[in-house]
Amino acid sequence: MKIAADCKNLTWQSPRYEVHSAPPSPSNPTPIARRRGRQIKPKRRRQPYDHRPNMLQNKSFVKRTRGGKITKVVREHYLRHDIYCGAPICKVCDTSQARLSPTPSTILIFDTNVVLNQIDLLENPAIDDVVVLSIVLEEVKNRNLSVYNRVRALCSNSLRKFFVFSNEHHKDTYVTEMSGESKNDRNDRAIRVAAQWYQSHLAGSARILLITNDKENKRKAIEEGISAETVESYVRSLSRPDLLDLLVQPASEDVNMEEVEDLRPSKRKIIYTEHKPMSEITSGLHRGIYHQGKLRVNRYNPFEAYVGSESIGDEIIIYGRTNMNRAFDGDIVAVELLPQDQWHEEKSLALADEEDEEEDVHLVPGSADDAPRTTAQPPGSAGVTEPISSRPSGRVVGIIKRNWHSYCGSLEPMAMPAGSGGVAHALFASKDRRIPKIRIHTRQLENLLDKRIVVAVDSWDRLSRYPSGHYVRTIGQIGDRDTETEVVLIENDINTRPFSSQVLACLPPLPWSVSSEDLANSIRQDLRQLRVFSVDPPGCKDIDDALHCTSLPNGNYEVGVHIADVTNFVHSDTPLDDEASQRGTSVYLVERRIDMLPKPLTEDVCSLRADVERLAFSVIWEMTPEAEIISTRYTKSVIKSCAALSYIEAQARMDDSRLMDPLTTDLRNMNALAKIMRERRIQRGALTLASAEVKFQIDTETHDPLDIGMYQIREANQMVEEFMLAANVSVAEKILKHFPLCSLLRRHPTPTREMLEPLLRTAAAVGLNLDVSSSKALADSLDSAVADDPYFNKLIRILATRCMTQAVYFSSGDLSPPEYLHYGLAAPLYTHFTSPIRRYADVIVHRLLAASLGIQKLPAIFQDGTRLTSIADNLNYRHRNAQMASRASVELHTLIFFRKRPTDTEARIVRIRSNGFFVFVPKYGIEGPVYLTPRGDKEGGEWFVDEQQQKIRKMDGSMSYSVLQTVFIHLEIVEPQPSRPKLQLTLV
Repeated sequence: MKIAADCKNLTWQSPRYEVHSAPPSPSNPTPIARRRGRQIKPKRRRQPYDHRPNMLQNKSFVKRTRGGKITKVVREHYLRHDIYCGAPICKVCDTSQARLSPTPSTILIFDTNVVLNQIDLLENPAIDDVVVLSIVLEEVKNRNLSVYNRVRALCSNSLRKFFVFSNEHHKDTYVTEMSGESKNDRNDRAIRVAAQWYQSHLAGSARILLITNDKENKRKAIEEGISAETVESYVRSLSRPDLLDLLVQPASEDVNMEEVEDLRPSKRKIIYTEHKPMSEITSGLHRGIYHQGKLRVNRYNPFEAYVGSESIGDEIIIYGRTNMNRAFDGDIVAVELLPQDQWHEEKSLALADEEDEEEDVHLVPGSADDAPRTTAQPPGSAGVTEPISSRPSGRVVGIIKRNWHSYCGSLEPMAMPAGSGGVAHALFASKDRRIPKIRIHTRQLENLLDKRIVVAVDSWDRLSRYPSGHYVRTIGQIGDRDTETEVVLIENDINTRPFSSQVLACLPPLPWSVSSEDLANSIRQDLRQLRVFSVDPPGCKDIDDALHCTSLPNGNYEVGVHIADVTNFVHSDTPLDDEASQRGTSVYLVERRIDMLPKPLTEDVCSLRADVERLAFSVIWEMTPEAEIISTRYTKSVIKSCAALSYIEAQARMDDSRLMDPLTTDLRNMNALAKIMRERRIQRGALTLASAEVKFQIDTETHDPLDIGMYQIREANQMVEEFMLAANVSVAEKILKHFPLCSLLRRHPTPTREMLEPLLRTAAAVGLNLDVSSSKALADSLDSAVADDPYFNKLIRILATRCMTQAVYFSSGDLSPPEYLHYGLAAPLYTHFTSPIRRYADVIVHRLLAASLGIQKLPAIFQDGTRLTSIADNLNYRHRNAQMASRASVELHTLIFFRKRPTDTEARIVRIRSNGFFVFVPKYGIEGPVYLTPRGDKEGGEWFVDEQQQKIRKMDGSMSYSVLQTVFIHLEIVEPQPSRPKLQLTLV
């Protein structure tokens, strides 16, 4: 603590008193709200009232104010006598809110370190009747928020027997820090005192067992008459060998596993350099010696990583696991630059094939965030004799923040018998190729070899080639579609838990319908007379948006976009709102949907279904026939959709010249306006990019894919898109005008020339000169990229798309106005308003719009800039994970489709490498490697690469391949390992 040094030249203020917590009551055993000196009157209790007075403990400390002054803060800490113990067998406490078993044989109390390190064990249903002490919960919260949230989930789960006891607020269990006692020793003593109190309080009705791995804490507990065991000793007593696999082993044991590394003692050596201590890292960062950033492992080559560094304004490339120095994807790391003469290595020239890890077939990347990394070649450089990159290279010297979590995959058995106690050692291979193999020990090896399992990382010693971890749980059989789908969801952190009773309690009574109060509400306009319709993908049930287009007497049109009024049902600061905020978005897989909101809202109450009255939030324009906006108005409304059309149905109506009904006329008028609006956007510089989106025809009984093909975009799709874009822009302008510092907007960063370099090289290789000086220049260049080949232009646009970063949400107060730009749309302002059923960002925007119209008070959260930034970050994280889960689901079903369907098809070469090339398969929207040399040959053998011309040719000149060339390939599923089926591409 630096307080003493900081106090020398500062003025002291008189002590300020604040209430730290109100007295706990039986109904509020763990109070957290600050009450300004008010004592909460205890609720009526079944037990006789304890007339002993509550005790008050004053805690004082000093802190620096924003003005730089030092003030003394005194916090009042209330102690009570009547806090429930949570045990139904108790003869003293009110048992109406008891959480433990009716007749537990043993009640467990875990110390802080056990909870922090063994959370996977605690989450196993075999561990129950647990008292979580408030001192433990507070320590866990301060040290690991993720574990804290998992413990709180256990305590709130009605199916588990976990009870939080507020020992820090009970007169008989609160302890004050003794002179010379460390905070850690004081907390350990508080845990023992609470265990003693439970023993006395329950009078032998149940055994109280303290679980601790701290030898000194255990010794003192036994001396004080408390039953205490280590976590391993307790688990062994349960006669459940599978639970032993869940235990996190002490880090000191890592280096004693020579047999796992298959190394003799004489060959044990240091593989990785020691991580620098935080003090040295901090000093090095300040002096510019080290650079901080998030490490991102190349999804297509796990031996290549990147660290974005603001201090040097570029990405630092990390080649090889040695230079990664035990860092995982997502870790915040400190990096030291290598000498400049070591910046020339370029591993990406070869298709990755280190050890037994080969390139996989993937969907075509949708952005630069997904695409394989390529490094920029300076203009004019040629051949492969000179290095094509002089970008900084470095090595990791320390881990600032770990990103370890649980991983899904399968085991590779070691060629050795099980050791003592039936313990076998195995290597775990994650489904995510960016994750190194993890060594674990297990007592159930034979049962797990054909299973997908979850493993958590515990440590990574610098003498060990692999990190050490432990088994968490079994998902299911390898290759089973449901199992592999669950793997996709776990790997992408998708919340699939059922909605809690507290969340469901927020829903309106069903069946729900528009009420007379809704119609009489002055803030809501009755628009049921309008011919409103929706256009969505086939089978859509969560209909967010609907449209109308009416001819006006003056020759103009009234055009409306009507969006489900979700905020009428999802109120701020409710369990439903909190759940939606955490989930962030609905997730769409090939065969299922994981909703952000409960199904009664998504498919019924909020959904703008045909022929039912629904509440909406409408944006209505008056437009000229030339699509010029004359006026814009915003209103809450009541609508009644006359038709819920699919894109195919809407297109068929517009194309059928025999149809002249009012609805079809509305569609044609809207489409004519949309074409003008689209052309105007393109003239402003909006990019018309392309993606390789695919669709499946699914068997309704088996849910297996019957057919696969590229998704077709029709004019009907573009019509709806155009009006959704217009509504989003109009709303962005409205909310930013009223709330310039707290509006949630969406921006698309302008790509640097370096990011566009792969596109430029490819285009140059086929004689195409692209101008990337602005989005308008790039759009014009892409429009002029035509060839005899009808697919050429779309392929160029796909390659352009993968050079862009993803658009992101942000709070307007965090950036300057020039940074608000959405590059791809060429829009100075943009937000998301049109999909509140499936995106929480739109829910926030709805609240902002309602407040800007004066029909709803802006929630207090919008006054907290830090909280808004955190929400935006979570929305970006959830949005990206949802996209990755959707892509992974498509890749899974692609594997299933080709399992019994080997086929030959046409492909396009999109990237040249020294030992082969990557191809894109238009018919199936997939991309993968084609090897020209034997596996392991990274030098190319008899093949020579002309990097500038983007060609690979045989040394004798007998054969050559160039970028964008058409080739014919054979697609077939191969299984080099039972746990990792691959779609293999070979030249025909």
